[in-house]
Amino acid sequence: MSFWGRIFGTEKALTGIVDGVTNGLDALVYTDEEKASDATKERSEARLMVVKWMESTQGQNLARRLIALSITSVWLLMYLIKSTVAVVSVWVDNPSLWLETAKVVGDSAESMNGAMMLILAFYFAAPHMGDIARAAMNKFSGGFSQK
Repeated sequence: MSFWGRIFGTEKALTGIVDGVTNGLDALVYTDEEKASDATKERSEARLMVVKWMESTQGQNLARRLIALSITSVWLLMYLIKSTVAVVSVWVDNPSLWLETAKVVGDSAESMNGAMMLILAFYFAAPHMGDIARAAMNKFSGGFSQK
């Protein structure tokens, strides 16, 4: 039997070959479970990265808050002006000019929606920042995504 064992390999060698082929075929298939596990790992790493970034840039917190407050104030002021002018247009003799003014101010405020999304995401939804940033950048670019 040793002659045949040398020619065809021992049972131990055959088991090693079968195991190697099985592992190789298993590596070729990327299952849904493996995808979910990898996605969970990536999200965890992204959250950790955000936390580390926030820790390393803590000295800039005051500047961040000032910038966020400035942008938010301008955005909110534009919406308040738009609403006020739109309501006033109901009570004036020539409402079309007032409504046009409200539209211009409203369009300017709407162009800042992407910035507001980023600010709100940064302060209230940091773990989901990636998806929100993509949506905000798409908003800034006028709806065109770069691939």
